[in-house]
Amino acid sequence: MSSHLSSTDSRAPHTTTALRRSLKRLDITALAIAAVISFDTVGQIATGGGEAATWTAALALFFLVPYALLFAETGAAFPQEGGPYVWVKLTLGRSAAALTTLLYWVTNPIWLGGSLVFLAAETWDGFVFHLGSGTFADYTFKLLFVWTAILTAVVSLSRGKWITTLGAAVKVLTLAVFTLTALLYGLEHGFHGLTDAHFAPTTAGFLALVPILLFAYVGFEAPNAAGEEMHDPQRDVPAALGRSASVAACCYLLPVLALLAVVPAHQVTGIGGFMEGARLVFGIYGPAAGPLLTLTAVMFVLALLTQGSAWMIVSDRMQAMAAADGGSFTRRLGAFHPRLGTPVRTNLLSGAVATVFMIVAMRVAEGDAGAVFAVVLTVAVTTLLLSYLVIVPALVLLRLRRPEVVRPYRVPFGNRGFMTCAVLVYAWILVGSWCALFPGTLEALLGIEYAFDDIWGMSRAAFEAFTLGTVAVLLLVGAVGLAIARREGPDAPMHGDEPSH
Repeated sequence: MSSHLSSTDSRAPHTTTALRRSLKRLDITALAIAAVISFDTVGQIATGGGEAATWTAALALFFLVPYALLFAETGAAFPQEGGPYVWVKLTLGRSAAALTTLLYWVTNPIWLGGSLVFLAAETWDGFVFHLGSGTFADYTFKLLFVWTAILTAVVSLSRGKWITTLGAAVKVLTLAVFTLTALLYGLEHGFHGLTDAHFAPTTAGFLALVPILLFAYVGFEAPNAAGEEMHDPQRDVPAALGRSASVAACCYLLPVLALLAVVPAHQVTGIGGFMEGARLVFGIYGPAAGPLLTLTAVMFVLALLTQGSAWMIVSDRMQAMAAADGGSFTRRLGAFHPRLGTPVRTNLLSGAVATVFMIVAMRVAEGDAGAVFAVVLTVAVTTLLLSYLVIVPALVLLRLRRPEVVRPYRVPFGNRGFMTCAVLVYAWILVGSWCALFPGTLEALLGIEYAFDDIWGMSRAAFEAFTLGTVAVLLLVGAVGLAIARREGPDAPMHGDEPSH
């Protein structure tokens, strides 16, 4: 068997005929950075106080490194379009791959229509132009944000990659400027935030932070969803993943440290922590502080927008491949536009899901943006982490069952090194998934006080109804998708978007 799997093994017929190879190493790196570095989680992580920095560094070493090694090897060895969908399909079958892809994909419109758009609106309202809460301006801004992100995923990847590259550059630049400014502010006024920051790790802090930290660090395999649009994935994927993972670790740890150094931990809020910190430290620029803060807010919102775009670009391709392969819903959903080379129907579906979730979340929250932010982010964490409970075993099975496939990059120490990394990553994902779905339960088991209503702003019953209800609905939708795909049959035409032959 050759190092490249046959088309019947890896993709559906006629699915990717419109694809063009447009991603080079820098593009892959930028796409990963744009997708993975999450502005919305910087403030959320910092709410954990000094030990947040400790756990951020610990997970970078004991989760991010083995995670990067696993996906660097697999992504280079199996660079087919669809990425994780193909990996799970080759080992566990089409149905398992379709359900896993649904959980992976739906995270992103939920996240776009919830966490990202709420944080963007809160930032715009507080630093650029007043929107109000639940007003016409508020709804208009959020709808424009969602659909701009979707439309940037609709354009051809040869053009769309420049949007994500710009987003990656803006994101790294904004975080670097904030970190440097915080350092200058601390040198001038003192690092008062450090006086009540406790860096010693605790079990309670670990259980509170692990889901959000895992969510912050996962996703570097995402560009593999566009594997057949890369010029040289077998060489570029490992290098790009290593670079983007290193940048991400610094872009989380350094701003969190800077934020905690100048803002007392009890004053850091998840939804406004970063920009409120910026408001404080930019005071050293005197009269220029106001315009600089407004510019930073605009860059902040742009970075959030391109982050949503990056995830739509990659996750929509995964879902489209699942549909085109006859694994989920109708094959028409998986058609790639002949000129744009993008899964336009899946893109539009993502926009619809994001819009519905945004409206429902606003109604449920009754204007309380903070409560929506926390719960929506938890739902997104849960669905994404649940998908890795299947993806990681698929990587192990590919290593064991397909030793003949050429692997341009290999995890150090052979099978033993690979399995050690897989066990570490899977253990982290298990703990993170449980903490996200059932917060406070491990604390109760360990005798740690956990004031659920105060932390989440709602009762446990309401929280579990929202999170578990969402997961249950997704599984039901996945089952319906499998039934539709089976009834349609594997040879049904896609119609409409693929070019004629």
